[in-house]
Amino acid sequence: MKLFSLARSAALVVAVASSLAAPSAFAQAKEQFFPLLSYRTGPYAPNGVPWANGKQDYIKMINARDGGVNGVKLTFEECETGYATDRGVECYERLKSKPGVALFDPQATGITFALTEKVVNDKVALITLGYGLSVAQDGQAFKWNFPLMGSYWTGADILIQHLGKKEGGLDKLKGKKITLVYHDSPFGKEPIPLLEERARQLGFELAKIPVTAPGVDQKAAWLQVRQNRPDYVLLWGWGVMNSTALKEAQATGYPRDKMYGVWWAGAEPDVKDVGEGAKGYNALALNTSGTQPKVIQDILKTVHDKGQGTGPKDEVGSVLYTRGVIIQALSVEAVRRAQERFGKGKVMTGEQVRWGLENLALDDKKLAALGLTGVIRPISTSCSDHMGSSWARVQTWDGAKWNVGADWYQADEQIIKPMVKAGADKYLADKKLTRRAPTDCQS
Repeated sequence: MKLFSLARSAALVVAVASSLAAPSAFAQAKEQFFPLLSYRTGPYAPNGVPWANGKQDYIKMINARDGGVNGVKLTFEECETGYATDRGVECYERLKSKPGVALFDPQATGITFALTEKVVNDKVALITLGYGLSVAQDGQAFKWNFPLMGSYWTGADILIQHLGKKEGGLDKLKGKKITLVYHDSPFGKEPIPLLEERARQLGFELAKIPVTAPGVDQKAAWLQVRQNRPDYVLLWGWGVMNSTALKEAQATGYPRDKMYGVWWAGAEPDVKDVGEGAKGYNALALNTSGTQPKVIQDILKTVHDKGQGTGPKDEVGSVLYTRGVIIQALSVEAVRRAQERFGKGKVMTGEQVRWGLENLALDDKKLAALGLTGVIRPISTSCSDHMGSSWARVQTWDGAKWNVGADWYQADEQIIKPMVKAGADKYLADKKLTRRAPTDCQS
């Protein structure tokens, strides 16, 4: 009954979103268009909906509060992917030729893999904040991919650093048993090379247990966990897989305080139905949550208080809603940065927005102006670094809310950069491509 209700609600929101976005179908060159791939239906809807709503509400806020970007109105149109790669590609093909297209946020690692070669010819950037190809951090090899704020390699490394700190030092991880329970998809498999490298260096035993999508049946996986009795479990899940994993851990008696999720396994939909049963569970935090940040207050005042909110008001400020806001904010700032070079008050092309993404310089002062103080750390991208920041914290569920730890961790670039370089070189060799020339970094 609950899933049916969710599906009906999602379908209604899609209908409303489509009607709101309808003018964008006739957008002229005077408007900057944001194609919004989303999934409001299917098993991933509880996580996909707040993410999508945050992005829409940010666009509405910029138009309502600022009149757009230097006078350029922002428009959008959603396209439902259901988290399916083929549907994501269909959405991309349908929306890529709309006038004024800025960039794409695929909202799925599988879709990102499928689009990576296409965007090279279409000359439109992919922003994959906290997901996608880890090797795409190397901007000299991946001109059009921007895994801003972190990849699955940086996330996995930070988790290992945190576990090492808990044990009294990374050297204390030697002989420990760490099990990765992962979504059997490109998303879930992405952290494995980094974890294998860390296991080789530090001497811990790594076990890998795949879970078939969408992850509603995990009894066999948690039977393995119970038999192996690992010191820690890393959860690389998404959607219903996360809450199911926590329920199975509870049923099998595995301590939730020994479980650590990626930042896509650390939101309200993952734990609220488990409640006290998830108490002590930990997950990475890319961003804070709550309604205190100025950007969230501005959205409430200029959008929701005017009856223009995309979803329910009580969702505003939740973990994934806020992440959607951040993604859209960085997308808009890429347009603003591009305008500084190519002409304020003009609609930017996909190539110009790509330059803006590659030249982001958001320090504390600029984050404060965006209302993002305390929400994320400063971001600075370049031709060689398409990530811009590789910091995260660990948050813990207390049975009712997330409590974010005080310690910030930065991924160890001495380990990750050689892996990124080797992976990027292999990709280029396989595709018979070459690295960008130094002159291309200015274009």
